[in-house]
This record gives sequence, C-alpha cells and structure tokens, in this order.
Amino acid sequence: MDTTLKTVIGGELVELPGTIAAVRATMDAGRAAEFNREIEHAPAAELPATLVRWALAGTRADDEDDALFERLARGEDIGAKDAPPGS
Repeated sequence: MDTTLKTVIGGELVELPGTIAAVRATMDAGRAAEFNREIEHAPAAELPATLVRWALAGTRADDEDDALFERLARGEDIGAKDAPPGS
C-alpha cells in the first residue's frame, strides 16, 4: 500500500500522494520537471512542507485558503483560537 497524506478540504477527508514518486506521478512532464528541480534542491528540513505543497497543487485547498485569508483581511472573526501555552 502506498503512503498517503490525509487532510480535510471543503469539509471532506482527502488522501494525497505521500511519496516523492507518487506526487511526481500525478503530473504532466512539464510540471514533473519543475517539481524535480525544486524537490532535489530543497533543504532537508523543508522537504516535508515542499512535498505537501506539491501534493496539494490542483486541489481545492488553495481556493479554501484564499477565501479564509480574504475573510481575515476584512477583519472577520473566523473563530480561530490561541494555541494553549507550551504547545
């Protein structure tokens, strides 16, 4: 079984590819070449975030984030809560 990443997009659980090879397999040749250039030069500490960003590309996650940031920019209360001390 292939490794997957799980997240919620639009209120639904979504499984994303969870390996470099699986993320690359979702792309056309041009995007895969761009992905290869970036992933091969990403610092080790940034590899997980880089992989997730590419895995999320093409999902509705960006639209959801954009809508949230627009609400924040308008000063709307989005129900965010401070993290507990020490977390």
